[in-house]
Amino acid sequence: MKPKNGGPASERRLLSRRIPILCFLSFFLGMLVTDLFGSVPSPVVVQSRWHEHDRELQSLSEDFVAKPKPAEDSDIMGEVSKTHEAIQSLEKSIDTLQMELAAKRSSNELHGESTGGISKQRRRASVVIGINTAFSSRKRRDSVRETWMPQGEKLKKLEEKGIIIRFTIGHSATSNNVLDKAIDAEDEMHHDFLRLDHVEGYHKLSAKTKIFFSTAVALWDADFYVKVDDDVHVNLGMLIATLGRHKLKPRVYIGCMKSGPVLSDKNAKYHEPEFWKFGEDGNKYFRHATGQIYAISKDLATYISINQPILHKYANEDVSLGAWFIGLDVEHIDDRDMCCGTPPDCEWKAQAGNVCVASFDWQCSGVCNPVERLKYVHSRCSEGEDAIWSASF
Repeated sequence: MKPKNGGPASERRLLSRRIPILCFLSFFLGMLVTDLFGSVPSPVVVQSRWHEHDRELQSLSEDFVAKPKPAEDSDIMGEVSKTHEAIQSLEKSIDTLQMELAAKRSSNELHGESTGGISKQRRRASVVIGINTAFSSRKRRDSVRETWMPQGEKLKKLEEKGIIIRFTIGHSATSNNVLDKAIDAEDEMHHDFLRLDHVEGYHKLSAKTKIFFSTAVALWDADFYVKVDDDVHVNLGMLIATLGRHKLKPRVYIGCMKSGPVLSDKNAKYHEPEFWKFGEDGNKYFRHATGQIYAISKDLATYISINQPILHKYANEDVSLGAWFIGLDVEHIDDRDMCCGTPPDCEWKAQAGNVCVASFDWQCSGVCNPVERLKYVHSRCSEGEDAIWSASF
C-alpha cells in the first residue's frame, strides 16, 4: 500500500512542477531589474533568452524527475535530517546570544543609573545565593551566621571560590529611618547584605523576588542564582554539588515541585485574589518549586531581569515564579533533597550517607522556632564545615 503523501516520488513531482514557476519568476525579476537600472533588451534578445531558459528548465526537469536509487533517497533524507538538526542548534545558539546581549545591556543600564553613567564590569561567579530576610529578623540572621553561613575571612574566601552569599533586603517606606539605619550598622559589622531598591513588606515578596534576580544578574555573571529563606537550614557543599550536575543545561528550574490548592477564601492565609484565573473552585496551581529554597540558571534569571516590568505578580511568590516560566522551554527539576524535614528526617538521611541540601518543617514553611532550633538542626544534619571547601562545581 502506498503512503498517503506519495513518498519521495510525490515530492519529486511536486518540485518538478514548481521549477518552471521559479525559473519564470527569476526571469521576470531579471527583466524588472534591467528595466529599472539598465536599458531594455530588444524583443529578439528576450525571445532568445526565453528559449535558453526553456532549454535549461527542460534539462533540469529531466534530471530531477529521473528516478533515483533507494540509497540516494536515504542519503537525501539523511541530509535533510542533519540540516534540520543544524538549524535547531543554530536557533538555540542565537537565543542564548540574544539573552546574554540583553543581560549585558541590562547590566550596563543598571550600573549607569547607579554610578552616574559609569558602567562596571560584572563579576564572574558560579553561584549567587540570596537569603530572603526582613527588618525584624535580626535574630534569625544571627542564627544563620552561627550555623551554615561562613563569616569574615571565610566568607571572602568563599567568594574567591565563586560562591556569593548575601542577605537580601530592601528599604522602609520612609527612607533612612531607624530600620534602615539598623541594617546599615549590621552590614558595617558583617558585610553580608545585598540592598535592593524595594519597599519591604510581606505581601510584596513577588516584587522582591523580581528585583533580587534583576539586581544579582546586573552585579554577577553567575551560572546559578538561588533564593532561600532565613529560616531554612542549608548544606552549602551539597547545594553546590547539586547545581554542578546541571551546569551544562541552559534553562533549569530546581527545587521541590508542588501543586497546592488555589484558595479563594479571603480569610485563608494564602488567599489568591486572582483565583478565577485558575479555573473552577477546587483547582490546583501548576507545578512550581516551593518558596523556601529554589535555584534557577543564568538564562532564566536573565529573562526575569529583561522582562521585569511586565511579569505578573500573584499573591504567592513561589506561584509567581512558576508562572513566569510556565510558557517557556524550561526543564523543571524536582529534587526532594532540597526539602528534607528537620530531625529525625535529615539526621537519618545524613547517617545513611544521603546528606540533604536543605531542611525545614512543612507545617511552619521553614524551621519551626528557627532562632532556638536552627543550631540543633545544624548539629544533627550538617555535612561538616569542610564540605563546602571540597565541593566541586
